Amino acid sequence: MGTRAQCNRCKDIIESKIVHDFVRCKCGAIFVDGGDEYRRYGGFMEDIKFLDDKGDDNSENKHKNRS
Repeated sequence: MGTRAQCNRCKDIIESKIVHDFVRCKCGAIFVDGGDEYRRYGGFMEDIKFLDDKGDDNSENKHKNRS
């Protein structure tokens, strides 16, 4: 599994599957990048729901990257 998140605005679930696989949600509020090599998230923190490999909320693993 790669780097996954859900947008709290449009509810789109996005996933970066490989290195440098930059993916935005359909409304453009958040992005993920890095696949399994690294986890990079961007956007406003209140718009990002961090997901683990099973799709569950993983809020304790919050990152501070912003676009």
